[in-house]
Order: sequence, then structure tokens, then C-alpha cells
Amino acid sequence: MSDIKGTTVLITGASRGIGAAAARSFAAAGANVVLAARSAAAISAIAEDITQSGGKARAIPCDVADWAQVQALVAETERQFGPVDLLINNAGLIDPIARLADSDVSGWTTVMDVNVKGVYHGLRAVLPTMEQRGAGTIINISSGAATGALEGWSHYCASKAAVLSLTRCAHVEYAPHGIRVMGLSPGTVATEMQERIRASGINPVSQLDPAVHIPADWVAQALLWLAGPGGDAWVGQDFALKSDEARRLLGLPPVTG
Repeated sequence: MSDIKGTTVLITGASRGIGAAAARSFAAAGANVVLAARSAAAISAIAEDITQSGGKARAIPCDVADWAQVQALVAETERQFGPVDLLINNAGLIDPIARLADSDVSGWTTVMDVNVKGVYHGLRAVLPTMEQRGAGTIINISSGAATGALEGWSHYCASKAAVLSLTRCAHVEYAPHGIRVMGLSPGTVATEMQERIRASGINPVSQLDPAVHIPADWVAQALLWLAGPGGDAWVGQDFALKSDEARRLLGLPPVTG
């Protein structure tokens, strides 16, 4: 994707945080943006704001844990804007945070349904058309939790490890067909999720000074960069934004700065 203008970008979990910021950034760059989330009112308000600002955006309610809804989401996106050029699998949950012996079974399962099956559903829905066209980019929102272990986060760590594996598998299977699949590990971001992590009081992440969390706009900037030629070097792996080198590539302040 050498030029974002006129491309079709589908973003899940777009009702707030990283997803909302990405929707605004890609629309500002000239993309046709589809915002997907369970919160119909929230994504509709963001899409309307983008449209009033001169951008092109549509809101399509969707629960990514439901395969039929994801199929319908991609079909409607194609009907309105054409084939998906970029899919950003951003939808994700971390609640309820709890140690394994104290965890709620249904809540733990819901996180896996959204964080893992939701990414799989997105991949499964867009890959056939991308393969036919011989082009397409998919960015899965990952985390340092994919390769680490944190108290109270068994569901989140396990789900993000699975997402990283899906990124690698999709790359192996579809890179020969011209499709770029990569992950973005943003570090800690100033979103509602961080507020919930802080409220849990479990593990060192909950004790971090809120001032160290980066703004969601920085993550959106990283997504724009990965969607372009910069992402070519990161296919099949995670691009970690929590490093001075990564920040330098994006023109952002260093971690140590």
C-alpha cells in the first residue's frame, strides 16, 4: 500500500481508543474507512464526525466473536467501498482481570472468543478476496503480553500469544500471494483499558504512572506507517512500538527521552 488515498480500510474495535484514533487518521489520509464494533451508537458518532470533516466513513455494528456477523461485515464493506485493502484486527478485551484460581470461567472464555476467534474470523473473511486480487494488508494488534507472563492476565497473555501465532501462520501461507500480514505491539496506551488495569491493582502494569502511557494517536501513526512501505520489513512478525528505534522510524519521542 504505497498510497492510502482511495483504499478501503476496515477497523474492528473502532468505538474508542486505538480503533477510533486509527479511523480518524486513515480517513484524514484519504482512505474509505469502515468502523466496526458492538457499540453501534459510538461508531456511528465517530463516522458522522469523520464525514462532516470531509472524510469517508461508515459504521457497521459487529461482534467479531460471531462468524456470521464478521462475514456480513466484510460483505457490506465490499458493497459500500469495494474489496478490503487493509484489515486492522483491533478488537480486544482484558476484563475480567484475575488470577487463574479466582477467574470467572465465562469471562475468561469471552476474552478468548473476542481476542483470538475475532482475529481468526477477520482473517478468514478477507483472505480469499485478497488472495484472488494478489494484494492486501492485515495488521493484528498484538502486545508484549504475547511473549510474556503477567499475574492476573492469563487470558490476555494466552490470547495475544495466539494472535502472534496467527500472524506468523497467515504470513507463511499468504505472503507468496502478495498479502502482507503483521502485528503491532504498541506498549501501554492511554485508553479505557489502562484505567481498568489500574483499577485491578494486580501486577506491575497496574502500578505504572499514567504519564508513561502513550496517546492512541501515536499508535494510529504507527498503523499508517505499517500500512505503507515501512511495513514491508515487518511482515510475519510484531512491530514493537516500545523501543527507541521504532519511535525514531515514526518520528516520535524516544522511550528514554
